[in-house]
Amino acid sequence: MIRSFNEMHLSAPMLDAIARAGYTSPTPIQARAIGIALEGKDLIGCAQTGTGKTAAFAIPIIERLCASRPGAGARALVLAPTRELALQIAEHFAMLGGARGLRTVTLIGGEPMGPQLAGLARRPDVIVATPGRLFDHIERRSATLSSVRSVVLDEADRMLDMGFAPQVERILAVTPLDRQTLCFSATMPEAVERLVRKHLSRPERVEVGTVAKPVAAVTQRLYATDSGQKMPLLLQLLGAERGQTLVFTRTKHRADRLARAVAAAGHRVTRLHADRTMSQRREALDGFRAGRYRVLVATDIAARGIDVPEISHVVNFDLPHTPEDYIHRIGRTARAEATG
Repeated sequence: MIRSFNEMHLSAPMLDAIARAGYTSPTPIQARAIGIALEGKDLIGCAQTGTGKTAAFAIPIIERLCASRPGAGARALVLAPTRELALQIAEHFAMLGGARGLRTVTLIGGEPMGPQLAGLARRPDVIVATPGRLFDHIERRSATLSSVRSVVLDEADRMLDMGFAPQVERILAVTPLDRQTLCFSATMPEAVERLVRKHLSRPERVEVGTVAKPVAAVTQRLYATDSGQKMPLLLQLLGAERGQTLVFTRTKHRADRLARAVAAAGHRVTRLHADRTMSQRREALDGFRAGRYRVLVATDIAARGIDVPEISHVVNFDLPHTPEDYIHRIGRTARAEATG
């Protein structure tokens, strides 16, 4: 088992970037996946949330890009289900590859086309995108993928759950057949297995932990109550417990209503849902991550995009529609080796 990044035959600039990022030793998914991806092989990576999957594909992709000549267009493509996750992935690429001159463009909905078109015109090395917005650019012919050598499907199960299968299929159809494809997913439902069988070539499978089960470090509690007592119980929990708390609701309107009630009770709270502008969503996430807000009320749009190590409690004010969504929600706490 690889215990150090120094054992992975990474370049000196990459080891320097890893050290600057504060990584001390590889997580299990990084230890097992990076070497496979460095060899150019296709990969299926199954792991719990919070295990370092982003660096597990960003590190080898950056190394392969820096070892090859720049192309006429982007040479790496990363697809993610949500805007928040796409932005975090782009931050990882900037952190690990920016000092080496790699250019990344982020194509996400809710943002004006102008800056994205300008970013594409600068011939980026990496495109990080949500499927819907990238498909828009492909139809406008503002993005071409003929030079792509590596494709990453991050949170593949969530992308398919959100109805992006047609866009993902059509995007993959306009990339070279001899590309490398890396598929990362917390669960492996049949829809993901079909996608893998169709688009990956003799992939190696890496599984870390037990897929589709909550991590053992999460202590789960069930409170049996009627709908009228949910709000008083939530406020009681917030008063009794310490630490940052993420509250999930099923609808945008309830998220707004909950945030107002929590604020009225004296807690620093913000909210995250699809009706918020991109700048508002960034401010909410940045403020929650920095500790300016103790409580974040969110809909499932944020279930995969939030990476805040200090979240101590997750409250399911409304239960999600599927067991998989429940796992992804509570996976926002007990990140990596923490408890929650």
